[in-house]
Amino acid sequence: MHIAQILFSQGFGSRRLCSGLLFNGEVSIGGHVIADPWEEFETEGLEFEVSGKTWPYYAKALILLNKPSGYECSRKPKHHPSVMNLLPAPLRERDAQPIGRLDEDTTGLLLLTDDGALIHKLTSPKHHVPKVYEAQCKHPVTPEMVAQLLAGVELREPESSKPPGSPGAKPERTVPYKPEQVRAEGAEAFGTHGLRLTLIEGKYHQVKRMVAAVGNRVESLHRPQFGALTLPADLKPGEWIWLSSPDLITPT
Repeated sequence: MHIAQILFSQGFGSRRLCSGLLFNGEVSIGGHVIADPWEEFETEGLEFEVSGKTWPYYAKALILLNKPSGYECSRKPKHHPSVMNLLPAPLRERDAQPIGRLDEDTTGLLLLTDDGALIHKLTSPKHHVPKVYEAQCKHPVTPEMVAQLLAGVELREPESSKPPGSPGAKPERTVPYKPEQVRAEGAEAFGTHGLRLTLIEGKYHQVKRMVAAVGNRVESLHRPQFGALTLPADLKPGEWIWLSSPDLITPT
């Protein structure tokens, strides 16, 4: 692939801006400055430098971010900064998007990609991709609460996205939700107020609403695992890493 096209595909701006980076000597491969926009390179395993920073080539971007509290998982946030602000400009330029959403005050493992098919696969309940959440609750977690959650709780869901009472809005319906796994966490992890749930859905405020349905309240929420991926212990809040393959999430 031509180096100018490589830069364009990796989010370094318009074709004109990419050509400008090359003409200005900002791009190098293997320590050699590349000035000819038509020079071709094999993309598999390619690493290139732009303004002194090394970038790997990926046909589709796949990012693991340790989401801190205080950020919205939206490209058009309403009340707080977007998680996109935590990523460098090239990843924002190539339209990487969160795979599912974490609430503004929820922390932990968040995946982002520009691969629409992968987003659908990992967010669809029919693919049964597990997500693990750790909740710190206001009240002690009792065996009865765990049993209720395991048996399933019913939550009210709107039939449409329109607000109740507005023209064309449909009435709410009751939907049963049942986690794949529930475990109260002992004193070593969270004290008697800790709860660990594994879900395959990703509904709005689902963990908080399920815990509320059994008479408790989530005070803080963290996601340490998505599919087969576990949040790296050395990845600080706000930091991110590349993932080389979707197979790391759902091994074949």
